[in-house]
Amino acid sequence: MSTTTDKPSVLFVCVHNAGRSQMAAGFLTALSGGAVEVRSAGSAPADQVNPVAVEAMAEVGIDIRAEQPKVLTTEAVQASDVVVTMGCGDACPFFPGKRYEDWVLEDPAGQGIESVRPIRDEIRGRIETLLGELGVTPVAV
Repeated sequence: MSTTTDKPSVLFVCVHNAGRSQMAAGFLTALSGGAVEVRSAGSAPADQVNPVAVEAMAEVGIDIRAEQPKVLTTEAVQASDVVVTMGCGDACPFFPGKRYEDWVLEDPAGQGIESVRPIRDEIRGRIETLLGELGVTPVAV
């Protein structure tokens, strides 16, 4: 009998929580098949998820239209095993005992779909690596 506390939890943080972190959360949710608890947040959340990020994810069969940018809270960081930052630098609170990774990714904000696709694909590759490190077998998407 497993409870949600048995699941590894990952928090993705970028400044606006509108592009990179939303795509990463979408991939991790889909590829983990529910085996990982997924959160995303921003240090200065935008009003909406980047429509081009939504379009890029839809191309690979992942729907993130319903997502909303969320403000980064100390509680979200404390509740997560792995914290992945994407260009928010010092805005992310640090807690001992957490695993932190900083993924240097181009910001898709203001870019067209042609520029966002390679960012999306790089995020997918990193998510697949992260799943392996967490001991979770990716599901087919």
